[in-house]
Amino acid sequence: MKKLFTILGCTLVLVCVAGTSYAQKTVTGTITDADSGEALIGVNILVKGTDTGTITDIDGTYSIDGVDENTVLVFSYTGYNDQEVLVGGQTVIDVALSAGAILDEIVVIGYGTVKKSDATGAVTGVSEKDFNQGVIASPEQLIQGRAAGVQITSASGEPGAGVNIRIRGTSSVRSGNNPLFVVDGVPLSGEDTGAGISGGAFSDGRMGSRNPLNFLNPNDIASIDILKDASATAIYGSRGANGVVLITTKKGKFGQDLLSYDYSIGFSTISKKYDLLGKDAFLDAYESFNGVDARNSLDGGTTTDWQDEIFRQGVSHNHNFSFGGGDQVSDYRFSFSYSDQEGIVETSGLERYTARINANRKFLDEKLNIGVQVTAATTRDDNVAITENSGFAGDLLGAALKANPSAPVYNPDGTFRQAGEDEPNPVAIFNLSDDFTNTLRALGSLSAEYKITDHLSFKSVIGFDRSISERRAAFSRDLVAQGIVGKGRAYFNDIEIDNRLWENYFTYNRDIATNVSFTGLLGYSYQSFDITSSAIEMTNFRTSDLDLMLNNTASVDLSRDNSIVPTNSSSSFDEIQSFFGRVNVGVQSKYLFTGTLRADGSTRFGEGNQYGYFPSFAFKWRLIEEDWVPEVFADLGLRLGWGVTGNQEIPHNLFQERQRYSDWDIDNGGNVNGGGLGSVAFANPDLQWETTSQINLGIDFGFLDYRLTGSLDFYKKNTDDLLIKVTSAQPAVSPFVWNNLDADV
Repeated sequence: MKKLFTILGCTLVLVCVAGTSYAQKTVTGTITDADSGEALIGVNILVKGTDTGTITDIDGTYSIDGVDENTVLVFSYTGYNDQEVLVGGQTVIDVALSAGAILDEIVVIGYGTVKKSDATGAVTGVSEKDFNQGVIASPEQLIQGRAAGVQITSASGEPGAGVNIRIRGTSSVRSGNNPLFVVDGVPLSGEDTGAGISGGAFSDGRMGSRNPLNFLNPNDIASIDILKDASATAIYGSRGANGVVLITTKKGKFGQDLLSYDYSIGFSTISKKYDLLGKDAFLDAYESFNGVDARNSLDGGTTTDWQDEIFRQGVSHNHNFSFGGGDQVSDYRFSFSYSDQEGIVETSGLERYTARINANRKFLDEKLNIGVQVTAATTRDDNVAITENSGFAGDLLGAALKANPSAPVYNPDGTFRQAGEDEPNPVAIFNLSDDFTNTLRALGSLSAEYKITDHLSFKSVIGFDRSISERRAAFSRDLVAQGIVGKGRAYFNDIEIDNRLWENYFTYNRDIATNVSFTGLLGYSYQSFDITSSAIEMTNFRTSDLDLMLNNTASVDLSRDNSIVPTNSSSSFDEIQSFFGRVNVGVQSKYLFTGTLRADGSTRFGEGNQYGYFPSFAFKWRLIEEDWVPEVFADLGLRLGWGVTGNQEIPHNLFQERQRYSDWDIDNGGNVNGGGLGSVAFANPDLQWETTSQINLGIDFGFLDYRLTGSLDFYKKNTDDLLIKVTSAQPAVSPFVWNNLDADV
């Protein structure tokens, strides 16, 4: 009997212990900011070691079922330090999360990411919370003035105008100086995707280039990281000489099914008009040179401010719609936007529709991750006759600045008052012309990353950047301007760019010894650039109707010579094949070493000079880890880097002897004279890469618990073997030859 009671007692104890150990319960609580006390929305709460979890709601509260006293809950939120809490006997767990140190921020570098504290190169990361606010028309405006050593200016005030981005100044004399733009791992082609006009309405006017980032919706961008020194950009080799801008778009968030819509409206106006002579002062000056009779013949009897006639207050509308979400194995985000931006010059503007999808999903026990990112945008530019190099007759702006302020805009019969071909009426210019560009652009990638082991992974990326653009411009024969009056003129220009990418690389990450970390990258890249363009010019129209001129060739009088002229057409195909590698070694989290090497082969150079080799080395000493550093410092680090990058942004196949049809010439009477086939450059098989070497010394510092942080950098940059078009000593068969200038800048 005693033995029986002993067995029953032990059984009862085991049951009680088991019940105590495994009794499941529900835990609730509120998550707040440790400094402000404000509730945090969307905080991730996970049961440590599992995929079970939840997120906080709009009030910062949460509830999680099925936990026991031995459960450890992990609370994580972007920008805050993770916190782990043992449940124990608690059923209510309130947590105050503290903001993470700025050094724990992640910055994007070539083919990967790194903690800001471990960045050995000069890298500036700007996240969404630090972007410029207000009405943003294009992505570069998000970071304008936000990164030291980066100057961003617009080529003009025209909507969609070209943008000049200079990272640590200008590297090349003639070749491209804009940085390489990489969107979600896909390098953009760098070409001007908008169709232009080789000639122009007035003299030899040429319209400016367009912003290469116009197709992106700024609301889709999560962060922009800028690689500034050669030790950071050398991983991109031949395309990193002018710096690299890495654009990362937004993704869906775990446990957050979000639907959002926002609208903004903006107004723009000219900040300051040109200070020109008024009517009386203008006539007085004219009389002093030409006499009173000339004054009387010039006086139109009215007062006209021609700047007021062509300028207006522009209104911009932006609509953004998005939805997305995610779970443990997948995330997605879809967005659609519409932007309508009026220019400050009458009839100018930009209209854009953009759609984007970003999706990722894991397979095979989360070892394989498949990602898809696609952006499609259609843009319409409403152009005006403002050119880069107008002749003496002037363009729209030039005509307004020199127009007679005593002349009326209209004649008594309501027609435009047009004094002559050399004095075009500015209001008549934009009323008797129609000029627009339609561009369809798609950018995307399909990536697959497989985790071979806990330390080794392989990633393959297929990317594309394709654009089709057409420009149509017509000038009525009623417009009294040189080469147009009585004839009319129309331009039809098309350009198609197909940029394709295929990249494969291995990443190895492991601690190879106590306090020694190692990360290795080894990869291959292939990119092709296929560009086709054509241009046709028409004149001698039977009608003044602009729609008929643009849509019906029957409106052209074909009985007259040179009424339809193919002014230019071209086709080029270039390729870049690359092999690249990078090694990162960290010792005691104090001494950080980085070495990279990239070999680029380009078809833009002759067989003997196709490959360029671009190495870099960098070292960082995290002084903050030393005991002798004063406690006043929250961060202190010393960086030293050196590297070589290249530039191949020159026209196609310049190492070969080139022939083309010379440009069709338009004489002062508007007559089109034919051209002919001839050499435009001699062969130069010795043409080779333009290279830029850079040495950088930097100090990173932080005070007041990272409330005050910054960097100081000293650098020296030299460019050798400058690619430049050299004028041939005359007389010569070819007017110029492409060469490498034997000098450095």
